[in-house]
Amino acid sequence: MTGVPASAAGGSGAKPVRGGKLGTAAVNQASLWNIANILTMVRLLLVPGFVMLLLHNGGYDPVWRSFAWAAFAVAMITDLFDGHLARAYNLVTDFGKIADPIADKAIMGAALVCLSVLGDLPWWITGVILARELGITLMRFWVIRHAVIPASRGGKLKTLAQGTAAGMYVLVLTGPLATLRFWVMMVAVVLTVVTGLDYVRQAVVLRRRSLAAERAAVGRTTEALNEAAGSPGAGVADAGAGAGAGPAAGASGGPGASGAGASGSAVRVSGGSTPVEPTVGARDGADAER
Repeated sequence: MTGVPASAAGGSGAKPVRGGKLGTAAVNQASLWNIANILTMVRLLLVPGFVMLLLHNGGYDPVWRSFAWAAFAVAMITDLFDGHLARAYNLVTDFGKIADPIADKAIMGAALVCLSVLGDLPWWITGVILARELGITLMRFWVIRHAVIPASRGGKLKTLAQGTAAGMYVLVLTGPLATLRFWVMMVAVVLTVVTGLDYVRQAVVLRRRSLAAERAAVGRTTEALNEAAGSPGAGVADAGAGAGAGPAAGASGGPGASGAGASGSAVRVSGGSTPVEPTVGARDGADAER
């Protein structure tokens, strides 16, 4: 629920060191079937079971809603554990990167939609929370090429507030507890909006910085190539090569004369003293300097 694929997980052949890093080789050997990914899959499987328990017998049976609350609580707890295991053991898989945020959004979205359908929760609250979660998820994919937006403390607090409030609404509460759950949900809504705006700000800043760094890198590369192309050493080397080839070609008096002209040297044609104009060689030298 933090927005970061915490259970981007996978086992490795090497024995993990608690809190340590396994390195690239171990991460590349990550296995799909590890404890963090299994917990994520359990959370996904709990979603349809939670919905059936919550809506059973019309959705107003206190006993069945208690069962639904238990399923919801297990799902939220697995979210905490798979994230901890993934961070502690450096378990990373593509499945975890995709499945973890989907599982988080699925269980919370199912709870909010079902509660609104039953009339226990206003639809505008469900709309605000779901719009924020979907928007932030899409925004993360938008900036993932430039940077990864880490989960903030506010985001984690938002997740806790949402889970607590939704869980209280799943239970059949009356009196002061019913009033308390409303205010807990209001806190969750405020945190949802504030943290969402903060994530948008971070995304814009990170993307601008990344694009500026890319433009600077391209500029430095272009400048270096231009300096290398216009280096005086290149022109001297070309001139030296042409001068070395000229006398030998001129001595032959045959096809070497045209070769000397192409290399930029002024040579004498056999039997005469008129120098051959180095038109082609001069053009090549100008191109090298430019």
